[in-house]
Amino acid sequence: MMQLTPGKLWGLRRMADANGVFKMTAVDQRPPIKKPIAEHLGVEEAPWDQVARFKRMLVECLQAQSTAMLLDPHYAIPHSIDHMSLAKGLIVTLEDSQFKETPGGRLSASIDDWSVAKIKRMGADAVKVLAWYRPDADAAVNQAQKDYVKDVGEQCARYDIPFLFELLVYPLAADAHQTKDYVELKGKKADDVLGSVEEFAKPDYGVDVFKLESPVNAADADGSAEVQAVFDELGRLAGRPWVMLSAGAGKPEFRAVLRHAFAAGASGFLAGRAIWLDAFRAYPDWEAIRDGLQGGAADYMADICRLADDNAASWTSHPCYGPEGARFAPADAGFRHEYADFGN
Repeated sequence: MMQLTPGKLWGLRRMADANGVFKMTAVDQRPPIKKPIAEHLGVEEAPWDQVARFKRMLVECLQAQSTAMLLDPHYAIPHSIDHMSLAKGLIVTLEDSQFKETPGGRLSASIDDWSVAKIKRMGADAVKVLAWYRPDADAAVNQAQKDYVKDVGEQCARYDIPFLFELLVYPLAADAHQTKDYVELKGKKADDVLGSVEEFAKPDYGVDVFKLESPVNAADADGSAEVQAVFDELGRLAGRPWVMLSAGAGKPEFRAVLRHAFAAGASGFLAGRAIWLDAFRAYPDWEAIRDGLQGGAADYMADICRLADDNAASWTSHPCYGPEGARFAPADAGFRHEYADFGN
């Protein structure tokens, strides 16, 4: 049974609505925003002000329907934090988008000069980390990834802030579908997704909420019993509250994924491109982008929020917290020492 400290309980409550459902928007993407801008402008690196301007627009247009926003320290925080509603949960991403590619797999690292402690100091409600992971990657690479995630989990426990952990499978050198883009891996194996979740669900890593990709390609989320069984296994292995990510899936495909996920016990979503990518395609027409965000993106957000309201499971009643649900119980074993003088 998982137990909650005051900071983790408060942060998780801040991220969800009054019914315990997460309806969260990701504004932390870097390569998926920087690359199209750079290609359009014919430059190697997208100008900071262009990337930051779009992220600010996302905050301005989409936070009203969101329970929380996921921001990055490079662009979104410096240019958007003053436009964040105090009523919304704030999640800050810690991992650097520039991962290290090796013959045996990908290695993750944190953004320079950022840490769990810094995210806590700025008043955020949760720390988010993405780790690329393949159970069949090189053993040394996988151990490095495990060590990185474990360290973040330990720091989140130390500073009493929720750890929201995202997993993505990716192509190895021998795979046919090679890409460094942050998109769903074509032809991915459900066993790779499930095996990754099974590993990081161990208590060693300190994960509070999983942000998970579909265990099948989004286009294959067809409502069948066979696909539902895979999602059910995903939820069982997670063993704690979990939400779905969109991984660049189209609007209809992601909606179908959400139906499977909610039936398997997911507590909401943390999505980005499925919501705002269509609007972003109008770049560099900023007025058209804003119109798209306030029109089609807002309509889609409203649609999947209704879907979540009707079908998602409240995180507070997840079986991992026991029959009484999510709560802080200072008299319970494990809390007596740390919180003996709490409030004094």
